[in-house]
Amino acid sequence: MSLSMILGCFWVLAAALVAMLPMRRQYAPGVVLLLAAPLLISVIFWEHGVWFGFAALFAFVSMFRNPLRYLWKRLRGEKPEIPR
Repeated sequence: MSLSMILGCFWVLAAALVAMLPMRRQYAPGVVLLLAAPLLISVIFWEHGVWFGFAALFAFVSMFRNPLRYLWKRLRGEKPEIPR
C-alpha cells in the first residue's frame, strides 16, 4: 500500500475521532482536516488514478458535508446558523 493511501486511512480515522468530540471542540482539528484533504486527495488522484481519487473525494464530501454546506452558504452571502 502506498504512503498516500496509508495517510488517507489515517485521515479517515482522525476525522471519525474528531466527529466524536463535542461540537465546540471540533473546530480546530476539523479545519486542519478540511485543509489537508484537497492535498491528500490530489496525491491519491496522481498516484492511483481516477477511480481511487473519486472514492477519496466521495469519502471527503460524505464526512464533511455539513461544514462544506456551511461554507457554500457563506460564499453565496447567506448567514447560516452554527449549531451549539
